[in-house]
Amino acid sequence: MPRFSVIVPAYNVRPYLHACLESVLSQSCDDLELIAVDDCSPDGCGAIVDEFAARDHRVVAVHLPENSGLGPARNAGLAHATGDYLVFLDGDDTLVPGALQAVADRLKETGDPDVLVYDYARTYATGETVRNEFHAHLGQEGPAPFTLADRPGLLKVLMVVWNKAYKREFVQREGFTFPPGFYEDTPWTYPALLAAGSIATLDRVCVHYRQRRSGSILSTTSLRHFDLFDQYERLFAFLDTRPELAHWRPVLCRRMADHFTSVFMAPGRLPRGTRARFFRRARAHYRRYRAPGAAPKFAAPRVTTRLRHALVRCGSHRTYRTLMAARTARKRLAAALRSAAGSVRGVLLQLHYRVQRCLPVRDDLAVFGAYWSRGYACSPAAIEERVRELAPHIRTAWICAPAYAHTVPPGTRRVHPGSAAYWTALARSKYLVNNVNFDRRLVKRRGQVVVQTQHGTPLKHMGLDLMHRPAAARGMDFAGLLRAVDTWDYLISPNRHATLVWERVYPAAYRTLEYGSPRNDVFQRAGAADVARLRETLGVPEGHTAILYAPTHRDYVRPQPHLLDLDRLAVALGPRFVILARAHPTHGDGEPLAPAANPRVIDVSAHPSVEQLCLASDALLTDYSSLMFDYANLDRPIVVHTEDWAVYEAARGTYFDLRAFPPGAVARSEDELIDIFVTGHWRGSRSAQLRAAFRARFCPYDDGHAAERVVRHVFLGEAPERLAPVVPLEERRPAPSMGQAVSVLFPAPR
Repeated sequence: MPRFSVIVPAYNVRPYLHACLESVLSQSCDDLELIAVDDCSPDGCGAIVDEFAARDHRVVAVHLPENSGLGPARNAGLAHATGDYLVFLDGDDTLVPGALQAVADRLKETGDPDVLVYDYARTYATGETVRNEFHAHLGQEGPAPFTLADRPGLLKVLMVVWNKAYKREFVQREGFTFPPGFYEDTPWTYPALLAAGSIATLDRVCVHYRQRRSGSILSTTSLRHFDLFDQYERLFAFLDTRPELAHWRPVLCRRMADHFTSVFMAPGRLPRGTRARFFRRARAHYRRYRAPGAAPKFAAPRVTTRLRHALVRCGSHRTYRTLMAARTARKRLAAALRSAAGSVRGVLLQLHYRVQRCLPVRDDLAVFGAYWSRGYACSPAAIEERVRELAPHIRTAWICAPAYAHTVPPGTRRVHPGSAAYWTALARSKYLVNNVNFDRRLVKRRGQVVVQTQHGTPLKHMGLDLMHRPAAARGMDFAGLLRAVDTWDYLISPNRHATLVWERVYPAAYRTLEYGSPRNDVFQRAGAADVARLRETLGVPEGHTAILYAPTHRDYVRPQPHLLDLDRLAVALGPRFVILARAHPTHGDGEPLAPAANPRVIDVSAHPSVEQLCLASDALLTDYSSLMFDYANLDRPIVVHTEDWAVYEAARGTYFDLRAFPPGAVARSEDELIDIFVTGHWRGSRSAQLRAAFRARFCPYDDGHAAERVVRHVFLGEAPERLAPVVPLEERRPAPSMGQAVSVLFPAPR
C-alpha cells in the first residue's frame, strides 16, 4: 500500500501533461502510485499516459470510453486508488520538487489528520510565479491537528481539490464522490473540511497552478457555467443531512453569493443574453438557502460586500451591473489621474534637475547606491563607511527605496529614487559611487567623478560579450550600456582576471584600480564575537555547521529552476547541519529560494547583507555565483554544484571551465553532492589544495584595506605609490569559522 495515490485527470492538456506527470514521478518521496486518467482526450493525452505507464511501474493508466468531465474522471481514479492519502493534480499543473516529502513529514508530525491543506502558487506564461494571497491562513503555529471550527479562516483559501491531501479511509467513510459538470470542486471541498475530524496545514507551496492564456475550461463561454447552481444545491443537501453543521449555513451562503457574483462579472463566461437569467437563478438560490441571523465574526462581510449580496437577494441585475461598471470607471479614472499626475511630476523633476545642473558641483558631497536602490550593501557601502571615517569633511548620501531605508546607517543621508533630493544629489555631488549604473538620464558634469565597483569577479559573460548570447542578454540595450560606461572615471577591480575581462567588455577611457573588492574587507576585519553574534541572529544553533547555499541567476530561463532538493540534502547531512538558503537578488525582494519543510533549512533570501551570511556560515555551496570568489577570502570550504553546466555554458557562457579550476570539491549531480558532504570530502585536504590555488589567483588584493585604498586615492588624492602595501595571503587572518565542533562527526579524509 503506497503512502500516496496521486490522481491526474487528463483532457486536452497534451502540451502540459509530460511536465505534470514528470513532476510527480521525480518526487524525492517515491512511495506513491500515479493514477493517470485519460478522459477520452482527443489530443493524444492517452498515448502520453500509456508511455509513462510503460516506463514506470508506479503509473496506473485508466482510459475512459467517452468524455465524462473532470468530476467523473477523478471518480474513475478514486476507484483504482490504494494509497493511504489521496492527492489530486490537474493535468496542466505540477508538483513542486520535494512537495510530497514535505506533505509526508507534516502528516507524520500531526498524527495523520483527515485532511492536510497546503499552499500553491499561480504560474504565468511569462514565467512569473505568484503565491496564494491568503497563505497566512496556512500558518503552522498553534496546536495541530484541529477542526474547521478552530481555524475557520481556512475557508478563505481557494476551495479547490488539488491543494489538499485526503485520508482515503476518511473519504470512503464519508462516501465523497465528485459530481458531473463545471465547478465540481465545490460540493467536495466544503463537505470535506466540514466533516473532517482532524485538519492540519502545511505552509509551503506544493503545487504550481498554471494560468493558461487559452484553453481553460472555466474561461470558455458556455451555458455550463449554470452548473454552479447545481453544485451549491448538492452542498446544501449535504448540510441538510448533517444537522450538527447547520451553524455553517450563513457562512456558506455568503460564500455562495460571492461565487455567483464573481462568475456573473467574469468577462467571457456567460453567453450573450443569459446574464439576466443567471442573476434570477442566483436570487432564487440566495433566498432559498439564506439562513436567518448574523454571520460569525470571522465571516462578517464588508459594506460593499453586503451591498452586492443585497442586490443579489433583490435580483437587481441591471443595478448590479451599473454599480460595478461605475466602480470600474472610477478605478480607471483614478488610474488615469495618477498617470497624468505622474507625468506632470516627471516633467517638473527633470526641470528641477536641469536647474540643479546650472549650480556648482560641490566637492564635499558624495552619493552612493547599490543593486538598483535595494539598500546599503556591497562595495559602495564599504567605501561610504570609510569615507565617513577617513574623509569626514565629505557629506554622504545613499540612494535607496523607502523599503530599504532601515539598512542605511544613521550618519548617512537617505535619498529616495526619483525624488527632488535624488536629482539634486546626482546634479551637485562630486563623487558618484555605484555597483551598477546610475539612472540612464544622468548627465555627467565636468568635475564629477563616477566610481564603478561592480559586484563580483566575472565567471559568466558580461557586457559586450552578451551581444551574441540573446538568451542571456534578453534585449539588453548595448548602446545605452556604452553610454553609461563612458561616464565612468574609475573601475574597482579585485584581481587581474577581472581587469582583463572588464576592460574588454566595457571599453572606455576610465582607469582601472586593482585595489581588491571593498565589500570583502569585512572578512579580514571581523572577529569571533562578530561571527557568533551573526549566527545567533540567524538562528544557527551552537555547535552546528552552517552551509550557505547561494545559487546564481539563470537569466535565460523563467521561472528559475530549483536544481537541489534542500529537504533531502538537510536529511542527508544530519541533525548537526543547517542550510542557509539565499536566492539571487534578481529573483525578487526576499523571495524564497525554494519552499522547504525541514526546520534546518533557513531561508535567508531577505537578509540585507550577503557578506554577513558568509561570515555566519562554515562552508559555501553554490553553482556559478561570483560569490565563490569573495568567499574564498575566508579560507573556508566551498563546494560547487555543476549539474547544468552544459546548459549554462551554452546559454550564458563562461570565461574559464570552473570544473577544471574549482575552489573546492565539484559535484555533478545531487547524489554526488550528498556523497561529498557525507564522506567529508567537502573539507578534505584536496579541497583545501584547490581552494589555496583559487585564492592565489583571485584574491591577491583582498587584505581588508581595499576600501581604504579607494578612499585615499580617489577622495583624498593620495598617489598610488604612497598607499600601504597589500598584505600577503599567508599573513592574513580572516574571521574564524564557528562550526568546527562537528568535525568529529565527519572526519576529513586523509
